[in-house]
Amino acid sequence: MVGGWNQDIRLDTELEVNIPVISRNRLRLGMDGDSEELTAQETALYDRQIRVWGADAQRRLSKAHILVYGMKGTVAEFCKNIVLAGVGSLTLIDDRVATEEAFSSNFLIPFDENVYSGKTLAELCCNSLKDFNPMVRVSVEKGDLSSFDVEFFNKFDVVVVSCCSLSAKKLANEKCRKLSKRVAFYTVDCRDSCGEIFVDLQDYKYSKKKQEETIECHLQYPSFEDALSVPWRELHRRMSKLYFAMRVIEKFEEAEGRSAGEVSIADLSGVLKLKKELCTAQSLNESHVPDTLLERLVTNTIEFPPVCAIIGGILGQEVIKAISGKGDPLKNFFYFDAFDGKGIIEDISNSNAGN
Repeated sequence: MVGGWNQDIRLDTELEVNIPVISRNRLRLGMDGDSEELTAQETALYDRQIRVWGADAQRRLSKAHILVYGMKGTVAEFCKNIVLAGVGSLTLIDDRVATEEAFSSNFLIPFDENVYSGKTLAELCCNSLKDFNPMVRVSVEKGDLSSFDVEFFNKFDVVVVSCCSLSAKKLANEKCRKLSKRVAFYTVDCRDSCGEIFVDLQDYKYSKKKQEETIECHLQYPSFEDALSVPWRELHRRMSKLYFAMRVIEKFEEAEGRSAGEVSIADLSGVLKLKKELCTAQSLNESHVPDTLLERLVTNTIEFPPVCAIIGGILGQEVIKAISGKGDPLKNFFYFDAFDGKGIIEDISNSNAGN
């Protein structure tokens, strides 16, 4: 249920290493009876990571199509990581116009006002990401997350969502689950020095090495809505306080018709009032949602760059695991708070309630 931060931030060193044979300037990769070749340029570029996670994993990465909604600092770190890893394509959606405030955490936005003036966050980040790895196709789509139909999500293997309402996250996850193929779904949020990741891999099978043998594993993930519907009183006593605090703020933003992150210290009294109501309704002691934590989250809504790097790094690692099918994936929430330097994994589903 609860894992240490050091355990999760590092690269999974148990991934099977498969050193391929290079012939005629090409690297031949095979999976499920199919085969494909990488050019000598690709082989040289991805040589180090091929030696870490194997040729098969690199092939899967090179064929993966990723959709990202909401270009905040944490997401910028994630995008940088997977572009460098060599995914097939990355599609960005964020129609918000770039402002000076975005500089504080999003390193993909150029400092020159003449460059960013009038352009959307997605457009600016797209231009910067192309410079990291020209072999990855990076593009921009326009539109609100809730406006895209089910078939739109069918073009992707992974969907990462940020900077949107609670209802929009639920709806996007629901659409991904309606598809005939499995689409890995993630939400990520970072407020001040705290971060949260949610993972839904649906019905997920993967392999991992244990000593000299390869073990086949199988996990069932709940949807975002199902995970959040687990009554608070049924969760274990040492549940991360950040889980409850994030839910209170999400509910407050939804009730007030606010955009994600659109809260301030002026809203603290309303947030504390809602916390009391939710704790009473959920039969949860109010001490599980400290007022001081809620005050931090509503006072400092801008992301803390070092935490962006940590959360973005972990999210990138988890997406690579999901695409490659190698290594133990996170199930199904991850929390990090720079105040204590701990990362916590929480498995929240009806089957695990109370454990």
